Amino acid sequence: MMTALRWGVLGAANFARKHMAPAIHAAKGADFVGLATSSPEKAAGFQEFAPNITVYGSYDALLADPNIDAVYVPLPNHMHVEWSLKALEAGKHVLCEKPMTLAATEYEQLIAARDETGLLAAEAFMIVHHPQFIRARELVQGGAIGKLVHVDATFSYFNDDAANIRNNPDAGGGGLRDIGVYTFGAARFVTGQEPVSVPYAKLRYENGVDVFAQVAAEFPRFTYAATVSMRMFPRQEIIFHGDKGVLRLNCPFNANVFDVAELTLENDGLTVVSERWPAVNHYVLQVENFCGTVQHGGDYPCPLEFSCGTQHMMDMVFAAGGPLLLQ
Repeated sequence: MMTALRWGVLGAANFARKHMAPAIHAAKGADFVGLATSSPEKAAGFQEFAPNITVYGSYDALLADPNIDAVYVPLPNHMHVEWSLKALEAGKHVLCEKPMTLAATEYEQLIAARDETGLLAAEAFMIVHHPQFIRARELVQGGAIGKLVHVDATFSYFNDDAANIRNNPDAGGGGLRDIGVYTFGAARFVTGQEPVSVPYAKLRYENGVDVFAQVAAEFPRFTYAATVSMRMFPRQEIIFHGDKGVLRLNCPFNANVFDVAELTLENDGLTVVSERWPAVNHYVLQVENFCGTVQHGGDYPCPLEFSCGTQHMMDMVFAAGGPLLLQ
């Protein structure tokens, strides 16, 4: 029987406490054993569901412990590359929260470190582990909607809290980096295509971070549009529109938080077929796939090369949006 992968978490982020650390704790093949934080109050939130974890007073102390096999990095965006590299250098496998980098060129050093160490390093892009996206890819690439003509993606929520890190430009904040990564990566994953150009991107900034983005992109065989915002009422949807049908995912990004994950296919004859996944936790699946790759080998579903492609598209959108105009 394969020994469980022993995980440590770098930092007591709220997202880690609510979602990823519980997922590590619940996942088959994983053992949540350590947390790095200097705050006993924040550690207490993790100890409620994992009372036996070791709490380290610093990130370096956790990385120095040989009893840690893998780390999850939920730190602020601008710290991701630095601590992912430090973890790899310390001999730990790395699952880093998205966006793993702030520019596609930064992936070069991450890929080099991964290959040099022989360890698994990946961005925590959980949606590609969810069966609704695997099914959507099968349907679209299998011709269920005929020739794909257009993809339309929307992801929004409201957050104008100046103290929230997503509104901090020095920490790599902004709507595109926080949630735009999903609208871009989802289209790339389902279609298997890469953007050729971004002819239009309207970005609105507040206090140095993008809070609204309207994007139009050209892929080799379809057009793409997305709306991403941190200043709109919560909404999420992605639609794949072909010449023989339409495929909708009504809760593509926050399954079982925003709504129940559901895929609806409408095709010739106005036949509507729906598939739902009310009990699937894509964070747990992500951890289990990560552990399985480390323990048994094989290809990880979301390698760094894929994540680099999504970041490249984001770089294209920022470039198309023009210089930052403070408002």
